[in-house]
Amino acid sequence: MTTTPAPRHVGLFVTCLVDLYRPSVGFSAVKLLEQAGCRVEVPPAQTCCGQPAYNSGDNTTAADLARQVIEAFEHCDHVVLPSGSCAGMVHDYPRLFETEPDWQIRARALADKTFELTSFLTDVCGMTSVDARYAGTVTYHDSCSGLRQLGVKRQPRDLLATVDGLQLDEMADAEVCCGFGGTFCVKYPEISRRMVSDKSDAITATGADTVLGGDLGCLLNIAGRLKAVDSPVKVYHVAEVLADMTDHPGLGDPKDREV
Repeated sequence: MTTTPAPRHVGLFVTCLVDLYRPSVGFSAVKLLEQAGCRVEVPPAQTCCGQPAYNSGDNTTAADLARQVIEAFEHCDHVVLPSGSCAGMVHDYPRLFETEPDWQIRARALADKTFELTSFLTDVCGMTSVDARYAGTVTYHDSCSGLRQLGVKRQPRDLLATVDGLQLDEMADAEVCCGFGGTFCVKYPEISRRMVSDKSDAITATGADTVLGGDLGCLLNIAGRLKAVDSPVKVYHVAEVLADMTDHPGLGDPKDREV
């Protein structure tokens, strides 16, 4: 007698920006995870991952937020985020508890089972294709934390290659920061503005009609610059395209808050 293994119990960490600005990214993540055979839970007690406080040197507040996240998600088999930046912060949790060994053990256990969305779909679930269509030419921006901290590079591209009708044209310097950087854009606005201007120019040079990425902070920053220069380029989170959920305005569109 054979038994069917229980589906992976995945806790979806929605992230603040997705919750407040682009809930369709969260719905897209749920759809993709369910297609991969996962049982998805969105713990209601979740809140900010603590990264703004951590980047500002306020480790006390960051640790308080980390405790809340750990308690909300540690019962799940895996924790998945549609954000390399926030997932990277969870991986940094053990550093917050160097003088609290019990909490450090719990933090490390959570970090070990926390993944960025496309990485989880391909590397853990073994997903090799998606049932989606997108009629357009896209280019892809690699976000810093996902790329450098978590090694997210090929995973979204592998899945995008299976989207019917989609053509990917890589931009120059796809791996260069867009200038958002969380609190960086607040502390150094002039530098940030120049960086996102360079990114906008690189996107425009490809001739693509759409730019995709895996971090909403970067995408909001890029969308703002593209809108400022009256660019027609659409901006979507990669999950929205992979889940075939782009029947709504892209980021930067005046109606994008209506999704």
